[in-house]
Amino acid sequence: MKEPISPMLATLVGGPVQRKGWINEEKYDGNRALAYRRDDKVRLFSRNGKEITGAFEAIAAALAKLRGGDFVLDGEIVAFDRKGVSRFQLLQRHDLDPRVLPVFTVFDCLEKDGKGMLREPLSRRRTAVELLIPPRHTVLMRARRLSPDGFAAFETAKQKGWEGIIAKDEASPYQPGKRSKSWLKVKCRRESEFVIGGFTAPEGHRKHFGALLVGLYAGARLLFVGKVGTGYSDETLAGLTEVMVPLRTSRCPFDPQPHEREASWVRPRLVAQVTFQEWTKDGKLRQPAFLGLRDDKAASECRWRERDR
Repeated sequence: MKEPISPMLATLVGGPVQRKGWINEEKYDGNRALAYRRDDKVRLFSRNGKEITGAFEAIAAALAKLRGGDFVLDGEIVAFDRKGVSRFQLLQRHDLDPRVLPVFTVFDCLEKDGKGMLREPLSRRRTAVELLIPPRHTVLMRARRLSPDGFAAFETAKQKGWEGIIAKDEASPYQPGKRSKSWLKVKCRRESEFVIGGFTAPEGHRKHFGALLVGLYAGARLLFVGKVGTGYSDETLAGLTEVMVPLRTSRCPFDPQPHEREASWVRPRLVAQVTFQEWTKDGKLRQPAFLGLRDDKAASECRWRERDR
């Protein structure tokens, strides 16, 4: 098995589905991760193949102690708030706040005891997860299964304030690197990733910058979709400025160029996680707020046609 493999991706749909032979799982708001155990040594990789073992040593240590032989597990590293809701913004602070405990929520098994399972149906891969991951553990858990009724599962997710649900075909194999229609994601929260193309000057007492200018790709064009002016701490403003300054350019990356006075442009390399209320009729974000930077997703993956609507 090629290591690290590209994870299978879900297709965004507008509402819950009701299909025979499908199951529903909680959709988590964190960082996708694949875990490889080889001879009792565990390595963790992000969805873009970057090794992240050092950032989550407690999770790696817990996986190393599990019974059995070599394995490959797919899941999401998350941080839960006091109500048990996963929050991407909270996970971003785990290295700064010792009270934040990252948890690896496992939803798939791609290899067990050295035997590849990519071609096995999801039902068997889930059984393998349940044999490996104990019901209760501090930093490990099985992804929560919900009602097979898609509408009931979606209602549960809304009531609990979760990000959404993932509907999956239990007969489906694992398709590395493919955005498959065998996995369908339904979001309860309006939250997505956007490319940072610039920033505005600070006003009043704010330091560093005023708002991020963000966009989505439509073909080769980066379309401007709005200004993100809230959701920042002083620490966040300073940190973002530090990573944006080396990317400054005189050329606007947006096409067409937005009419923003005193805008500074940056090469479109950084991806921001943003929550928002809705899309306006002219394709702009209403009431967006910054949640964090994503280093596990390329700017080219942020596409207009795949936006959260």
